[in-house]
Amino acid sequence: MIIVKNLDKYFGKEKVLNNISLEINKGDIFALVGHSGAGKSTLLRCINGLENYGIGTLKVFDKEIKELKKDELREFRKNVGMIFQHFSLMQRKTVYENIALPMQLWKYDKKEIDKKVMELLELVGLSNKKDSYPSQLSGGQKQRVAIARALTLDPKILLSDEATSALDPNTTASILELLKKINEKLGITIVIVTHEMDVVKSIAQKAILLEHGNIIGSGYIEDLFLQPDEKMKKFLGEEEVVPETGINIRLHFPKEIAQYSIVTHMARTLNIDFNIVWGKLEKINTHVIGSLVINIEEKDEENVTEYLNEKNMRWEKA
Repeated sequence: MIIVKNLDKYFGKEKVLNNISLEINKGDIFALVGHSGAGKSTLLRCINGLENYGIGTLKVFDKEIKELKKDELREFRKNVGMIFQHFSLMQRKTVYENIALPMQLWKYDKKEIDKKVMELLELVGLSNKKDSYPSQLSGGQKQRVAIARALTLDPKILLSDEATSALDPNTTASILELLKKINEKLGITIVIVTHEMDVVKSIAQKAILLEHGNIIGSGYIEDLFLQPDEKMKKFLGEEEVVPETGINIRLHFPKEIAQYSIVTHMARTLNIDFNIVWGKLEKINTHVIGSLVINIEEKDEENVTEYLNEKNMRWEKA
């Protein structure tokens, strides 16, 4: 659905995106992650044609975005909704009028507009707020209006640019649940720009990690968090402090075995003692994954590694 290959983007002489390649499939919830200035919002704006780009290709619905003419780009954007951090609502229009606006601009029939707006108000849980003005709404309610407005033209893709950054944690959680509902119920592909790792863990299936315009990590969310490389660890601010003596072995617990008592069973079976020197559990979407570092004596290394291999455990020396 969205294919980016070897894309470069400059602002003047400054290169802000460097050799970006990614693929987003229909129905994905895909995250573009990075700190401020990483290039994630710029990449998002390239996807819907708000920013141009130089070298490389960016195809959406098999169309090269930089080759679209003005009328073609306008038609293309009907299929790509967008929500922003600060809502971008029209203060002098009611909730109903804000949501209806895109359809009015495209000259839809009034009955069709009314039917669609009422359906979307119910979807986002604001049926009782249709005559309210943005100044009368909470931040979460404003974002729900913005989401409804982005859905009025039945887009196939929804782009979210830091849409939860201005919200408190509880409101953020409710907005993310709404986006998951939209993804599942309407089959809309969602691309999320965020610097918040909790957002990534709770909703995304795949992600790329950007730093200074470069991709420094990519893949399924579980793999990124389960076996982070050094750049990912630095981004997450994680530092493992493990003993310098003995043998340190890192065990990985994907979702299918995260709740099993492998470590306890191994200690009993092999009749050995070891120390747990580092560990964490992460909730990714609806399941739990984790990793653990154990410290064993050198004489036990062969028995332990053989046991782990027999149990098909994912492990490595730490």
